[in-house]
Amino acid sequence: MTDAHVLVVEDEVRLARLLVSYLEAAGYRATMLHDGSRVQPLVAAGGVDLVLLDWMLPGVDGMTLCRALRSGNDIPVIMMTARAAEEDRLEGLDSGADDYICKPFSPREVVARVRAVLRRRPASVPNAGLHIDALALRAFANGRELALTPVEFRLLKRLRDNAGQACSRDDLRGGVYDDHRVVSDRTIDAHVKNLRRKLGEAGLPDAIGAVYGVGYRWD
Repeated sequence: MTDAHVLVVEDEVRLARLLVSYLEAAGYRATMLHDGSRVQPLVAAGGVDLVLLDWMLPGVDGMTLCRALRSGNDIPVIMMTARAAEEDRLEGLDSGADDYICKPFSPREVVARVRAVLRRRPASVPNAGLHIDALALRAFANGRELALTPVEFRLLKRLRDNAGQACSRDDLRGGVYDDHRVVSDRTIDAHVKNLRRKLGEAGLPDAIGAVYGVGYRWD
């Protein structure tokens, strides 16, 4: 997940700057905070993909923050602390942390841990409009995953890939069915009807327009 935004919450300013430097060199965007009380408002504003969180912080401690972040969303959290005892590590993981790094550590190890955690997370989904994940065969409208059949998914992708252009039923048929089966115009119309209904339920009721005498268009 390149270009992800990592929030570094660490009250040791030199260490925070070092981590930011390594993260940026690895292709991530990084922001640092030194006070726990400023974390939740920044995360709530959106745009943060992972939090590197020190345990001992002024304002609000890291353990309290981790529990609070976990109660509101599923943003990944990696705890950083000098408290290396087994019970401390277990408490950190039980609080909802995705990983736990004991100080002193190598900044390169931290970057590797960040990369591993982000790799395990689904790609972030925009909260507005349509997002299509072609590799995972998933589609989201206004942040809500659409329950699509394989045919509906291919139909949606075909229309979206040709946004603003009129697609004839023949065009859609060729993009949806790759086994050259005989499919009537009424079948295509039925798939579009179902797709429109699902998009409408997710807040995109007018996404697919009809082109009289031709077919459909993604608007």
